[in-house]
Amino acid sequence: MKLITITLPVFFEKEAEAITSLFDAGLEILHLRKPGASYEDMEKLLNKLPSEYLERIVTHEYFQLASFLNLKGIHLNGRNPVAPAGFTGHISRSCHSLEEVSKYKTTCDYVFLSPIYDSISKKGYSSAYTPDTLQKARQAGIIDAKVMALGGVTAAHFPEISSSGFGGAVLLGDIWKRTGTDFIGHFKELLRSASLF
Repeated sequence: MKLITITLPVFFEKEAEAITSLFDAGLEILHLRKPGASYEDMEKLLNKLPSEYLERIVTHEYFQLASFLNLKGIHLNGRNPVAPAGFTGHISRSCHSLEEVSKYKTTCDYVFLSPIYDSISKKGYSSAYTPDTLQKARQAGIIDAKVMALGGVTAAHFPEISSSGFGGAVLLGDIWKRTGTDFIGHFKELLRSASLF
């Protein structure tokens, strides 16, 4: 099972070090999502990271950064719904319904479907899908390896995410709420758990 991490929407002290330590521990893909950030602040954070990790980062804002800094790619969403003309790199997209998954999956490397569980980071953002709905979507071929489960994901959900046909899980709250504790130990445990599926 693929594990993807999304940054917190706001910058925090020593964020570059935290991101670097996740990559050092085996993180494959990081989504850089900072909705209110300036181009300069985004670039400043990226420039603090080891250059060999930039190709594992997908940006949700300022798509020109993907070309300038050789990032992995771009992520489309309600704020930024269209890829730049002629863009040929990695493209992913946020989806909030099974209909959107069906519509966009074929033109993306993968899509996020959310919220699968009650959000950890957004209060009141509750699960939109029952296990039965997810199983039916799998049987219909809507949920497959190109669809990543987002929203309230913890290691306890990995068996259900796997049995529902998702190609992976997207982590946000379960990772970042642990900075300052055994942050990397927890992430390594998540990677180990995900490798079982």
